[in-house]
Amino acid sequence: MDALLRLSNGGFSYGRHQVFSGLSLALCAGDVFCLLGPNGCGKTTLLRCLSGLLALDEGRVWLRGQPLSALDEMARARQMGIVFQEHSSPFPYTVLEMVVMGRAPHLSFLATPSQRDVGIAEQALAGVGMTHLRDKPYTQISGGERQLVLIARALAQEPLVLLLDEPTSHLDYGHQMLILATIERLARTQGLAVIMATHFPDHALLIANKAALMKEGGFIAVGPPDHVLTEDNLQQLYGVRVKVLPVEGDGMTWARKAVVPLLGARSEE
Repeated sequence: MDALLRLSNGGFSYGRHQVFSGLSLALCAGDVFCLLGPNGCGKTTLLRCLSGLLALDEGRVWLRGQPLSALDEMARARQMGIVFQEHSSPFPYTVLEMVVMGRAPHLSFLATPSQRDVGIAEQALAGVGMTHLRDKPYTQISGGERQLVLIARALAQEPLVLLLDEPTSHLDYGHQMLILATIERLARTQGLAVIMATHFPDHALLIANKAALMKEGGFIAVGPPDHVLTEDNLQQLYGVRVKVLPVEGDGMTWARKAVVPLLGARSEE
């Protein structure tokens, strides 16, 4: 299957500080690709490079076979949705108005959204289960609800690729599972290609079919989560001993395993 998004031998630096180098990955329709690594390893910077918000120092990003650098911002936005960690709105837009903003890449300068655009936004809102909040001010909903609304806004762009930077950060367990289930369903039913940075190995085991472990500017492992998320690899990544145990039962998992930390057992490395 041809990759919708591909990174070839990518590298990026802030001045003299090299954030990462020699990274390659491929994202196809229906993929959920989880990117794991400790704080400061460059996950967010990598996502910004994949989105075109930052320009690589070396290597190249390809979007549907075209160099990302050859596409302008609007062309990228029509094919790629992005949700980063923090967002606040200074104005009390309604939830539906926030999602309609996702139609901007498809509108000409100074054009107003049509009924079709509003309909697409309403479908995106329904797709994440937030229709009941459509008329509520965005500033008055919970953090988990905001994350789902922002995902809906990205979906209203009608993208082929969705980039998510820690979408479950600071959320309670229930909202974490709701967002993960939504991501898995969108990839499975709509063929959306998703790359998601997370701190939780179990998230990759729950919904991903690809994973990469990032440390000190490189990938220490890339591939199917049940092959990548081994006890040795996770100890190398986080410096904490863990057990990876089998899990029984039905659910949305591709890999039926769970990661259990051994409390008080830090690596000697």
